[in-house]
Amino acid sequence: MRRGNAMTATADIAVILVSYNTAHLLDDCLGALRAAARSLRLQIIVVDNASRDDSVQRLRSRHADVELITNRVNCGFGRANNQALALVRAPLVLLLNTDAFVAPDALQQACAMLHSRPDVGIVGARLSGRDGEPQPSCRFFPTPRSQFAQTTGLRRWVGNPQPVDDPDWDPNLPQDCDWVPGCFYMVRRSVIDQVGLFDARFFLYLEEVDHCRAARQAGWKVAYCPGAQVVHIGGESARMDGPISSVGRQVPVLQMESELLYYRKWHGLSGVLLHLGLSLLAIGLVALKRAVVPRPGAGLGGLRERTALWLQLARRTALGARGTR
Repeated sequence: MRRGNAMTATADIAVILVSYNTAHLLDDCLGALRAAARSLRLQIIVVDNASRDDSVQRLRSRHADVELITNRVNCGFGRANNQALALVRAPLVLLLNTDAFVAPDALQQACAMLHSRPDVGIVGARLSGRDGEPQPSCRFFPTPRSQFAQTTGLRRWVGNPQPVDDPDWDPNLPQDCDWVPGCFYMVRRSVIDQVGLFDARFFLYLEEVDHCRAARQAGWKVAYCPGAQVVHIGGESARMDGPISSVGRQVPVLQMESELLYYRKWHGLSGVLLHLGLSLLAIGLVALKRAVVPRPGAGLGGLRERTALWLQLARRTALGARGTR
């Protein structure tokens, strides 16, 4: 279907889902997706990342229309999405998590924004949890200083940097932003043809931040679409590979490695060293606080382990120059 950059479109949207031990979510996710299609033609591609549950069997028995790629090993979120690109036959690509459930008009709303704004290359949705609690959906690029300020609350100490999430953000208004979360990530195929999709060094986390940065550098805009509403659980696949943090529901070691890769790529050696130094300083400040004001169950063991992990990852990634997975 493809010669060079030419493509024969047989669908309006190619939807790519990466499945990893979320068989219990597939029926609801795909059911909501199909209900939201309405007049849109969907091509649904699922990449299964060596699930240990019955995800593959369930897809084959209940969702025969899905184009299925099965991996023998878990190759990571970014690489799995990249695998599906060879099958895409649509001008728009939607990356959708299996724990994200689209509202009936979410696809129409996101498409309408792209059709009305040719300068926008990537559109994100209005995210909320199952309890209706809003989730960050319209975000700014992180910096070492903004992450330190968020962790410690010491914004004035580091020059009041732009936070990743604007406290004055109005979720009811459409808005251009730096990046949108990858659980619902609609991107033009032309953007992918120009800048690629995900950097394969990122195993999990920050892939979409990195990609939005590349798209913006190439002249595209990233936009938040409040009419595209999505219920997102979060952390369903990540928790299968180890403990997840209570903030952001992320696997700490994977998040930390991705941060090192991201800052080295976009801020250089000085940027990754600053991030590493501020991260260790933040741990030291927490340790000092616990020593001055002891709390039951809040010892220093976890802080020592986190310090050792930062230093180990800095060495293994050559200060963010290479991935480890």
